[in-house]
Amino acid sequence: METAAPETAISEIAWTHVGSIDDIPVLGSRVVRTAQGDIALFRTAADEIFALEDSCPHKNGPLSQGIVHGRRVTCPLHGWVIELATGEAVAPDEGRTGHVPVRVEGRGVSLALGEAKLSRGGCRKACGHV
Repeated sequence: METAAPETAISEIAWTHVGSIDDIPVLGSRVVRTAQGDIALFRTAADEIFALEDSCPHKNGPLSQGIVHGRRVTCPLHGWVIELATGEAVAPDEGRTGHVPVRVEGRGVSLALGEAKLSRGGCRKACGHV
């Protein structure tokens, strides 16, 4: 019988400071280059910050170059719409990109880079988005 992997406690997560909320344009994005790959930081009109692997689940298009609307981003290549909080494609499309837990304290933005692969499709509540 398979057992589920234990959830990572929020206090055990290693957070990496990657800049300020002011570094990300409203309704835009910024790319953070990491050893695990490029991470796209998105800022909504309500100043919510989300982080996804910068790769659309369809054809690996650069989500960071897409259009942010509400809590979603539209891929610039083929128009797939991706939920920023989970990385899930909006129906009728299917698939997901990795969601990276993000934390904003004051104006500072930090990522839990070590959680990126574990969080494919959700951040296990580490950042409070889902």
